[in-house]
Amino acid sequence: MLALIPLFPLVGFLLNGLWYALFQSAPGAKKAGATVPGLIATLAILMSFVVSVVLFQDLLAQSHEQRVIEQVLFNWMQVGNFKIDMALRVDALSILFCMVITGIGTLIHVYSIGYMSHDETPGKFFCYLNLFCFSMLMLVLGASLPILFMGWEGVGLCSYLLIGYWYSDEEKAKAGKKAFVVNRIGDFGFLIGMFLIFSTFGSLDFVELKTQIGALGSTIAPATLTAMCLLLFLGCTGKSAQIPLYVWLPDAMAGPTPVSALIHAATMVTSGIYMLSRLNFLFSLSSTAMGVIAATGAATAFLAATIAIAQKDIKKILAYSTVSQLGYMFLACGVGAYVSGVFHVITHAFFKALLFLGAGSVIHGMHEEQDIMKMGGLRHGMPKTFLVCAAGWLAICGIPPFSGFFSKDEILWMAFSSQHGSTILWLAGSVTAVMTAFYMTRMFSLVFLGKERFDHHHVHVHESPWVMIVPLQILALLSVFGGFMGVPHSSWIEHWLEPVIPAHQLAAGVDHNLEWVLMGMSVAGAVIGITFALRVYSNLGRADEMRKKGLVLHRLLENKWFVDEMYESTLVRPIVSISQMLWKFFDVGVIDRFIVGFGRVSQWTGQSIRVVQTGSIQVYALVLLLGVVVMMGYLIYGMA
Repeated sequence: MLALIPLFPLVGFLLNGLWYALFQSAPGAKKAGATVPGLIATLAILMSFVVSVVLFQDLLAQSHEQRVIEQVLFNWMQVGNFKIDMALRVDALSILFCMVITGIGTLIHVYSIGYMSHDETPGKFFCYLNLFCFSMLMLVLGASLPILFMGWEGVGLCSYLLIGYWYSDEEKAKAGKKAFVVNRIGDFGFLIGMFLIFSTFGSLDFVELKTQIGALGSTIAPATLTAMCLLLFLGCTGKSAQIPLYVWLPDAMAGPTPVSALIHAATMVTSGIYMLSRLNFLFSLSSTAMGVIAATGAATAFLAATIAIAQKDIKKILAYSTVSQLGYMFLACGVGAYVSGVFHVITHAFFKALLFLGAGSVIHGMHEEQDIMKMGGLRHGMPKTFLVCAAGWLAICGIPPFSGFFSKDEILWMAFSSQHGSTILWLAGSVTAVMTAFYMTRMFSLVFLGKERFDHHHVHVHESPWVMIVPLQILALLSVFGGFMGVPHSSWIEHWLEPVIPAHQLAAGVDHNLEWVLMGMSVAGAVIGITFALRVYSNLGRADEMRKKGLVLHRLLENKWFVDEMYESTLVRPIVSISQMLWKFFDVGVIDRFIVGFGRVSQWTGQSIRVVQTGSIQVYALVLLLGVVVMMGYLIYGMA
């Protein structure tokens, strides 16, 4: 049954792709609705979810050590000692990711049927959506790094296709290209890291790697281990949007809102956390790499939170929120708390999918308006969307007993108490948590509370159809209750993942009672952030006064610290200038002239010889006679 999990969305991709290619892509083809392609795609991913749940039950019935199912499909490649089978393997870690990908993916597919009902090419959209899920499933089910990398590249391709889905809009097309190019930088590091791992250990299979590293890890030079880890982590900074390669993710909002939910909640951006958790036995050998990962995660979480404070586009706020929450996950992995990182992946999938799809419902009800300054008071016109979004808002703010509280608080505790943690990392995470509560409350208040700030003559607010509301309600329930799988000191998820991720060790002398103190401080910080935001944005005049007082800082945050502009001036423009110079002076001036010169010589000689090709027998006879005379003259001269 294991191969069925990725097979179903692959079949859905092929069916919708063929239908679109044969009947919908031709000019003048009749416009198709979203219902049929949506049902095909939804059924495909739903079947994968069902199989995932069945396999989860099978693993649950087995002992800890035997919770592994493997299926070898065929031999993929063999070159000398390098042999890779197309093998799938599911264990305690990958089955959790499978259920998140297929479960959240199913809800997003159902939602998309309503959201994309007026799109011109829904068959193509659902085709790409299924391919996205197939690629992510191959990533988490692959038994070796090359299969993981195949899925890794697949989600990169699908992000390009879906972010630039409305490619007739140049800005949206550019956003897709930006995501693709930025990820190639990270993927280059991933590839070099794989080459280094194979040259050192002679294998890329996860089980064999774990055995080899267990036997040889202490004999490998620390610099080599650190290089492996940092090269792989460079790939993570691309796929999971960390400093310095996070700049593509906010631009990914150019795609349809369900795509944003799928990328941010269930698929692409979580791949870096999965890879670190899968190779925890390698990363844990390099304290330097762990420190870099933790520091990068904390810095990314803080930076993205500051930017989110000043954004006006509802989807951009959620995008920077995702970058910040991913920073939390890498902070957890960097201090060795891989289980906490995986736990936050799951709870984040619940409330971030809810928030993105809720934002899509708002945009749908506001006739494609995305500026939160032009909303307000939507709790009256969209009461169902208001209630579900309230659950997502409280979850991401970390208010107990919502899911985000449990996972975020555990990360902060581990950042403080872990052997690899520190007070600075905890402080950075805590300040970020307060800012998160502030900017999410700002968004929630400006969208749903207060007075209406839109023109009723042009905007007729309406609630979304049931096909969009029902997935939101399910996600709201998960956002409320999903955190109980990781209750401190009786964590189910920690016990479940123990065969793959060893129990986390705290630093010596840590007082466990301090955890309750830090937990209280965390909740108090969230309450302060929420209260302050409600106070400020209940009166927009007061908010405008604050903005004017800190105008310079506000402009920095509104313009995202000008990081994109800095990249443009220091990297993009110089590379473009050098490329144009090479094109004009080397390609055109040297290579083209050299090649064209050969062609012109051939052309000249051909035209010259063509003069004597008249078709006249008398001329040919005269030329032949001249040739004979010249030859005889040469022979006579030689004999003399």
